[in-house]
Amino acid sequence: MNAEAERGWQRLDMFLWCARMLRARADCARLVAAGGVRLNRQETDKPHAKVRVGDIITLPLRGDVLVLEVLALAERRGPAPEARTLYRLIAEASQPP
Repeated sequence: MNAEAERGWQRLDMFLWCARMLRARADCARLVAAGGVRLNRQETDKPHAKVRVGDIITLPLRGDVLVLEVLALAERRGPAPEARTLYRLIAEASQPP
């Protein structure tokens, strides 16, 4: 068991990177720091925000707004099929033009 699972939380930027939302962890940190990402309906600009199983993450990504439920914390950044087991897509709504 890894340190994140033992303490019951993981950094937001690390979770997004392990879930393969973006290619680099630094890109995930910049996305959060730029604003627009919500954790449990609260806006956050802190890449170090704590993510726990059951949390809801809302993020603007590739012209859409994704709403994800965290199902598990990542032990490592694995292949895409493994990354998809970390979250459940609740909603994907295109932003109005």
